[in-house]
Amino acid sequence: MANLRDIRNRISSVNNTQQITKAMKMVAAAKLRKAQDRMNQTRPYASKIEEVAGRLAGSSSVSNPLLRTPEETKNLLFIIVGSDRGLCGGFNNNLFKEVENQFNNTFESYLDNDAISVVTIGKKATAHFKKRKYNVIDSFPGFFDNIDYDATSEIMEKATAQFTAGEFDEVYIAFNEFKSVIAQNRRVQKVLPLDPEKIAKSKSGDASEQAIDYLYEPNSEAILDRLLPLHLNMQLWRAVLESNASEQGARMTAMDSATENAKELERDLRLEYNQARQSAITTEISEIVSGAQALSEN
Repeated sequence: MANLRDIRNRISSVNNTQQITKAMKMVAAAKLRKAQDRMNQTRPYASKIEEVAGRLAGSSSVSNPLLRTPEETKNLLFIIVGSDRGLCGGFNNNLFKEVENQFNNTFESYLDNDAISVVTIGKKATAHFKKRKYNVIDSFPGFFDNIDYDATSEIMEKATAQFTAGEFDEVYIAFNEFKSVIAQNRRVQKVLPLDPEKIAKSKSGDASEQAIDYLYEPNSEAILDRLLPLHLNMQLWRAVLESNASEQGARMTAMDSATENAKELERDLRLEYNQARQSAITTEISEIVSGAQALSEN
């Protein structure tokens, strides 16, 4: 049985760890509220842009390079949104496993031909995919230290230019979509080429509104050329905000679980300490009694 000093030291260490996990939970909760506010403010704007872009793309007869469907799909680009920090449970690993499962199943032929390129956002995504020798053409560690729309737009604009130039035939975004504090949806979403039929579906579900014939000034082609890149930028921006909110929720849940585990461990250690102390007291009493008996016999 461990001595009393070792057990006391372990109890002290567990108690200190418990205080840290409590503090991290509170910090994550505060960050989660801010992240949710930004995410909820962005969702209606992104949905409306998608709706208008879809209506224009579906009704316009003009061609746009972002709507082109390649005759043959040769090269794929994946933009993977992870996190910069750990201690958030399976937040990163679950997403990375989902992406790698799709690489090995849905996109196996492209993987075998080295036709998959990866752009990573966050230190964890960068470390994971570089370590496994994937073709990481660009990385953004430390991205979440200061979440900025302009920085996000630059990433998407570069991917859009590479698609337009024919370097990539399809572009995907992989991220954790916020569902609740304790749950996230892992999504691998194709963003290029744009599918007019898919994005033409109104989020409101109001059929009468969809049937309205709008007039566009100066013309639908000019608006479409301006709106489609903005729609793509908003898709990545929304993914970044969803991922950030999901990360804080996952960290809050993980730290709460760690705090409860620390409490349980502390209870077990205190029980062990009391048992060891009682055993030591019993041994001392037995030694005193034995010594007294030996003296009385002499």
